[in-house]
Amino acid sequence: MISRQPLTLGLAFALGAAGFHLMPEMPPPWLGGGLVVVFGLLAWRAVWLRPLVLILLGGCWAQWHACLTLCEPFPDVLARAPLVVEGRIASLPVQRSHSTRFRFEIEQTTLDGEVLPFRGLVRLSCYRDCPELKAGARWRLPVRLKPRHGFANPGGFDYERWLFEAGILATGYTRSGPEQQRLDAGPGRFWLTRWRQALAEHLAAVLGESSQLGLVQALTVGERSGVDSTTWEVFTRTGTNHLMAISGLHVGLIAAAVFFMARLGWGLSAGALSLLAAPRAAAIAAGLAALFYAGLAGFAISTQRALIMLAVVLGAVLWRRTLRPYHALVVALAGVLLWDPQAVLSYGFWLSFGAVALLIFNLGQRLPSRDLWTRWGRAQWAIGLGLMPLLLLFFAKASVIAPLANLVAVPLFSLLLLPLVLLSTLLSLIPGLEWPLRLTADLLDLAVRGLGWLAHQPWAAVPLSSRHLWVWGLAGAGVILLLAPRGLPGRWLGGILLLPLLWVRPAHPLPGEAWVTLLDVGQGLSLVVQTAAGTLVYDTGPAYPSGFETGSTVVAPFLRAQGIHHLDRLVLSHADRDHAGGAAGLMDAVEVGRTQSGEPTELDIPGAEACRAGESWEWSGVSFRYLHPPGHGETGNDASCVLMIRTAGTALLVMGDVERSVELELVARLDNALDADVLIVGHHGSRTSTSAELVQAVSPQWALVSSGYANAFGFPTQEVVRRLRASGARVLDTASMGAIRFAMGPSGLMTPPIGDREEHRRLWTHRPAPSWQLKQGGTDEEQ
Repeated sequence: MISRQPLTLGLAFALGAAGFHLMPEMPPPWLGGGLVVVFGLLAWRAVWLRPLVLILLGGCWAQWHACLTLCEPFPDVLARAPLVVEGRIASLPVQRSHSTRFRFEIEQTTLDGEVLPFRGLVRLSCYRDCPELKAGARWRLPVRLKPRHGFANPGGFDYERWLFEAGILATGYTRSGPEQQRLDAGPGRFWLTRWRQALAEHLAAVLGESSQLGLVQALTVGERSGVDSTTWEVFTRTGTNHLMAISGLHVGLIAAAVFFMARLGWGLSAGALSLLAAPRAAAIAAGLAALFYAGLAGFAISTQRALIMLAVVLGAVLWRRTLRPYHALVVALAGVLLWDPQAVLSYGFWLSFGAVALLIFNLGQRLPSRDLWTRWGRAQWAIGLGLMPLLLLFFAKASVIAPLANLVAVPLFSLLLLPLVLLSTLLSLIPGLEWPLRLTADLLDLAVRGLGWLAHQPWAAVPLSSRHLWVWGLAGAGVILLLAPRGLPGRWLGGILLLPLLWVRPAHPLPGEAWVTLLDVGQGLSLVVQTAAGTLVYDTGPAYPSGFETGSTVVAPFLRAQGIHHLDRLVLSHADRDHAGGAAGLMDAVEVGRTQSGEPTELDIPGAEACRAGESWEWSGVSFRYLHPPGHGETGNDASCVLMIRTAGTALLVMGDVERSVELELVARLDNALDADVLIVGHHGSRTSTSAELVQAVSPQWALVSSGYANAFGFPTQEVVRRLRASGARVLDTASMGAIRFAMGPSGLMTPPIGDREEHRRLWTHRPAPSWQLKQGGTDEEQ
């Protein structure tokens, strides 16, 4: 009988490595090591303590890895400073219409000729006058960098987590100048990346303007940047996005195909069999094939997991060991975390190991079916149902059609189209044999169109708002019960345990309450006000030439997380891009009732109406009133809708971008009626707004500023901050706090504003000083 001790110890190590990443901040380095020593000595005799020692050991190992990225961060005081760096290009440069993006391994950093102690991996963008960039080439580049910093919003993408997982210390952009110089054209140790770049460029030359060029590049060299967002949405809604790049599944299929072919071929030779048994020879060949194919993807995290899992399985074959499925899974789990503890931050980590565990659990204890399609269908059902809670938790939506789509798509893509892509790519390297690759691209296009038809069905995917932790726990227990063997008593309880996932909804404001969230959209503005009777969004944040905009990437995910699928009123203060740039993206993602703006004719929004001073309405005891503009031909910043929101005894004043002349007119006309507890500071804290007269009339307790981290304009200015503080207001900004939330109650009470960076603090969360204390400036377009 095989001992359970290795299984327990492997799980304990994995639990420690994963649990470490739940900490809000890094513990003292001596703490973990000291506990390992103490409990290690005790466990010498007390065997039951050994799992605890492995938990502590896993945590210490994860902390050491995390320290490589977190212990020597890029200093905030150097944000946007004019630096000169030397190093090598560490990734495939990704070319877009407006920029080229690449990772750069810095070997030396200087500021005004002085060498600084900063080295490591950064993510750079080149926006203009980009030289020819080759992977591995050594360059001297003038740059502006900033620490790992992204938007921090409930329900939004955690960009800082993604950067931390990738080991990236800072982001930034290159500058033109005489310092820009290529020092070495050779690839250095990045020779494999250079080879991948050459193959990607060859594919682009052969396929030209083919709509499936990005997909072919994804399947061959693991470069997914060429797959457009529309195509990715098709894959996501059908649950087939795991098929569209070099993944663990593909690595496993290649290894399996080579294993069986090598075993068959090796067994035909008596001489070969006398040297090495066919299964062992096939295991070596399969391992080498998987290693080569994973190298095409640049050894991405998903392929690293696949390689380690394959090494466990193939190692058992090579050394003639019997390995139970769960033992193999746990050994692979511990191996992945031993190689890279930060892999637990990848959603793919949980989905891939979860899928394998579900298959073992659902199929491993059953008698095999004689019908291949029955077994295949049961496997897709187990994965589709079993991973549903994780998909909903990670992405706030899950594909209902995924089991059906994968039933056909997995064999179609993995057994037919993937081999065709690889074979035709190899043939295309021979002059005159490019046509098979073009034909394969056409076949891919047909397959994607078929998936597109499924994706466009309204029932293909279901969205879900945020849920309490206990709901997810019950859902996980529910799917395990439903997938358990039929003889298990009480399997029907699994369906009941899933009901809270459908019935429990996020909390909503009570009558008379207003929940306010100033979202973190960088150098822009977006405010969400929720009441019991309706939801208002004031501005949607910026849009950039790259196509990135915050309406669909920040505002819409926040609304979905709150269970809001219909927006009662959208107010776009004026037509400037930093306030209305995300409107189109938001309106594509969420149903919008009424749209108003100070410059409705400047917006490309049918039916947009003008906001006019004096217009008011009430939602369940919460009153809204426009104070400006009067409608006398105002344009630009001074056309902004100024909005007063009141509950019983509390008030919020939103100034848009109006400048001093409008502020003085409002003070003269309204005076005491401007009094408010919270002021959304006008024009992001520019010195042309928030005049002393306005501050005195409003007399706010809190002044909230929406501004980008280390922005080019220096907003909010120290002059404005001093003025607000002198009046007794507490000044908070989204750049340092993330999204800022508070509630205005019906009894005149108000909850203190709290920032998302503090409320959802993690190891990797950037904690900058308030933005007005930073010295340098720059741009925001780096996400």
